Amino acid sequence: MKRLILVRHGKSSWANELPDHKRPLKKRAYNDAELVLKNFQNFYQQGGLFWTSYAVRAHETAKLFKKNLNIKDPDFEVKEELYTFNQNELLREIQQCPDDRDQLIVFGHNPAMTILVNFLGDKKFDNVPTTGLTVIDFEADSWQHIDGGKTILHLFPKNLR
Repeated sequence: MKRLILVRHGKSSWANELPDHKRPLKKRAYNDAELVLKNFQNFYQQGGLFWTSYAVRAHETAKLFKKNLNIKDPDFEVKEELYTFNQNELLREIQQCPDDRDQLIVFGHNPAMTILVNFLGDKKFDNVPTTGLTVIDFEADSWQHIDGGKTILHLFPKNLR
């Protein structure tokens, strides 16, 4: 079995004229992450591989999860290829996960996140919001063959307030 956890980055600031990949998190993102993590902590099973986009807003969100879930440095990787808004590119990257790892946590961007959650899982969402987390399980032995998954959990900040 493979478990994919997709997390959209936290709410980011448009205040400064920065390139898109350098936009920082807003204060709300930290509060939202705290809410999601509070509900996710007891669900999470150690041993996951954490991959994040290099964009500041995704990387910072991932670091909040890393700290809170006590993820070790070797299990945490920043990947330039995850800075994508295209679901096919995102899926191709996920399919590169080593098959000896059964749990992958990916921090990325919309619209790729929402489209991929709807494509891979059995529940449909109009939008995966910022700091939204979705868990999809697959009856597969290889990341190359993930499809027809079962959406077993979704945590969206507005539903946790």
